[in-house]
Amino acid sequence: MIAVLHTWGQNLSLHPHLHCIVPAGGVTKSGKWKSTKSKGKFLFPVKQMCRVFRARYVETLRKEVKMDGELSQRLFKKPWVIYCKKPFYGPKQAIEYLERYTHKVAISNSRILSVANGKVSFRPKDYRKAGKKVVLKIDEREFIRRFALHVLPKGFTRMRHYGVLSSTSKKRCKKQIDGQMGKVVVATTKTPMIHRQCPVCKLGILVNVFTFDQRGPPKSVATLL
Repeated sequence: MIAVLHTWGQNLSLHPHLHCIVPAGGVTKSGKWKSTKSKGKFLFPVKQMCRVFRARYVETLRKEVKMDGELSQRLFKKPWVIYCKKPFYGPKQAIEYLERYTHKVAISNSRILSVANGKVSFRPKDYRKAGKKVVLKIDEREFIRRFALHVLPKGFTRMRHYGVLSSTSKKRCKKQIDGQMGKVVVATTKTPMIHRQCPVCKLGILVNVFTFDQRGPPKSVATLL
């Protein structure tokens, strides 16, 4: 699988969790690709996954804290919910969604409305109000504190690869999978490099390196060299 760490919420609160892309199958010991029983449509049945997750979680919990039999039974009587559903559009859009967390910071400049009188105003979505955009004003020190929560320690990797997608196995396994399932050709288009002077400092050169489609930053995305 590919695991991507996401640490922030809309209001810059600390909300660490993982987004994972998991293939619906794997390579057997004999080097053959084997799809899941769902024929590649999904990885695990949700109801069965709920039961397995509950059992594994309680098993690990018993090793960390002292639990009596009554508490254990109460935990198993509760229905545990696993959130699992199909992507909104498709695989391409799901990967595009994850791109926002691999190479971006916790908040973009477009969401910051003003910085004045020791206060920072920015626009988050309030999911308790069906994702309605609201205006949040906090102390500038609090804003910096929240932003700093999402600066990863030096050497920490935000994105990790496991199994057939790991760096040690990918080259070997990809040849095996391509030979059995056919090689997948990914079409890419390079955005032309457009140079223009920075309108603020009048010294730096702005280069348009990528244009997002659908959700994401405005189409005129530029980076300062």
